[in-house]
Amino acid sequence: MRPDFGLLAACFAVAATISFFLTPLVRVLALRFGFLDTPSSEVKTHKVPTPVFGGAAIFAGFVGAVLLLRLTTNFPTGTLYNLRALVLGGGLVFLLGLVDDLKRPQGLDYKPKFAVQFLATALIVLFGLRIRFVSPSWVAGLITLVWVVGVTNSFNIIDIMDGLAASQAAIAAFAFLLVSLPSEEHYVNFASAAMAGAALGFLPWNLSKRHKIFMGDSGSLFIGFILASISLGARYSDVNNVGVFAPILILFVPVFDTFFVSILRLNQGRSPFLGSRDHFALRLERLGFLRGHVVLMAALAAGFFSFCAFLATIYPLKGALAVYALAAAVVLWLGRRMALIDMK
Repeated sequence: MRPDFGLLAACFAVAATISFFLTPLVRVLALRFGFLDTPSSEVKTHKVPTPVFGGAAIFAGFVGAVLLLRLTTNFPTGTLYNLRALVLGGGLVFLLGLVDDLKRPQGLDYKPKFAVQFLATALIVLFGLRIRFVSPSWVAGLITLVWVVGVTNSFNIIDIMDGLAASQAAIAAFAFLLVSLPSEEHYVNFASAAMAGAALGFLPWNLSKRHKIFMGDSGSLFIGFILASISLGARYSDVNNVGVFAPILILFVPVFDTFFVSILRLNQGRSPFLGSRDHFALRLERLGFLRGHVVLMAALAAGFFSFCAFLATIYPLKGALAVYALAAAVVLWLGRRMALIDMK
């Protein structure tokens, strides 16, 4: 049974519509009750207090599209089961981010944040969403925990510039949709469409100068968790066994930045869990690029690596290895160039 493209389009449209029209309402409420992100430290990159909780609109857009599908479509039981896992686990992570946003400017300590993220990931593992190419199952479960929590936090890490996290989320969601379309993993199809719509519906408000709003941790953590969970369901190795590494390329930008800043901070004797102005986006800004250009370059990079991921799933083994070799060469070149930029 092939996916219904009309239904996929409807799922995307519903998520985008809810997110787009709910975001300004959330902004008004955030202003009314004083829920603002204040640039209270040198780590912050914005200049004026800005409303947060845009993640509530993204969450509502995603869940609204999934609920509409549940009420109007006769899905196979397995699809509904997997979508239910995403909503439950994603809802727990969203609430975690909401509490973290409420405790600004300090926020929660990283230890309870990790604890809740591991709990949410354990929940989807119990629902059967886990890495499939590793055995025994308990090892696959542990690797799944590390992968999902890592990707969840990677989107939180790159949420440092208007439009960056939302654009990366939309591109990654479209990439997972493209890779999953030939398969019958319908929960991946529809969850990807819903996430792409929810992220794009929020994006214009995040880029707006007069009506700006941040997604906050409630948005970035939720996005990362959902995309990491989506990545577990698509089939990557129908043509070759190394296709299973395609999700790393699809999520290249947030994954790269996470490893990049962690390595730099450890080399400098600092904790990788403490924020600092050493991200790749800020390094490009230091070179003189405008922030809009940085976001565009990151989007182009995400598109390039997502296309490489798609090729790695459809090429025979030698072709896929060549694609990975090209991607690795680009990553090493980028990492070296980024590390040489003086951020003092």
